[in-house]
Amino acid sequence: MNWKITLAYDGTDFNGWQVQPGLSTIQGELAAAIERVTGERTLPQGSGRTDAGVHARAQVASFELNAPIPPQNLLRALNRTLPPAIRALHAEHASPEFHARHSVRAKTYEYRIFRGEICPPWLTRYVYALNWPLDLEKMQQAAALVIGEHDFTSFAATDPDLAHRQSAPDTPPDNIRTVFSSSWTEEDNLLLYRVRGNGFLHHMVRNLVGTFLDAGRNQITPEEITNILNRRSRSASGPTAPPRGLFLDSVEY
Repeated sequence: MNWKITLAYDGTDFNGWQVQPGLSTIQGELAAAIERVTGERTLPQGSGRTDAGVHARAQVASFELNAPIPPQNLLRALNRTLPPAIRALHAEHASPEFHARHSVRAKTYEYRIFRGEICPPWLTRYVYALNWPLDLEKMQQAAALVIGEHDFTSFAATDPDLAHRQSAPDTPPDNIRTVFSSSWTEEDNLLLYRVRGNGFLHHMVRNLVGTFLDAGRNQITPEEITNILNRRSRSASGPTAPPRGLFLDSVEY
C-alpha cells in the first residue's frame, strides 16, 4: 500500500530532511519511527529536501508498507514515537503512482523577518531578526521581477546530487523554474516573503531573500534583478539569508 503523510516540524535541531550517516535528520527520524511502529524498513520520499535549520508547516512524504494498518492508527502511533519537534498531521492511502516529489505541481515557501528592536526569545528560532532600515517598495519591485519562467542559476547554491547527475557529457543544467507569485507583506513586527512556484533549487528562496534585502538597503536597484538572472552566476546575486526564517508552507498535487 502506498502512503501519503503530511508533516510539520521545527528544523532547528535537525540536519535537514535528507538522511545522513550519524546525523539526526527529518527523513531519518521518520523512517525510524515507521520501523518502530510497523517493523518494516522503508525510506520515505519527501516533496523536497529542506536544509538544516529550515522548518515545515506541511511537508509531504510518501512510502510503501505491507502492514494493513488504518490511517488514524498509523498517525497516532507515529506521533507517539516521533521526536516532539516532528508531528505527523495527516496520513492517508495514496494511489500506486503517487510520489511525494515527482507528483508535485506547486510549492509555497514563506520567509519571516522580525523588524522589532528586541526579538522575543520564543521567536528567535523561527525568524531572521533584522531591524536595518529597509525600503519595502523596492523589495516588492524586486520580488515581482522573478515571477515567470526563468533560469535561476544565479540564485542556486551548488547541489552535489545535481552536479553529479550533470557530470555526464551533453547533459544540460536544469535550473529553469516557474515562479507563480512572489511578494512581501507586513504583519505587525513581521516582514513576510511568500513565493509559490513549480519547484525550487538548492538555497534558492534564501538567496532570493538575501538579494531582495540588498534592494531594500539600496545596495542594488530593483531593476538589477533581471541582469542577475541573465548572468546565470551565483556570484551575481546577494547573500544567503539564514535558514531559521524559512518555512515550507504548503505542497500542491
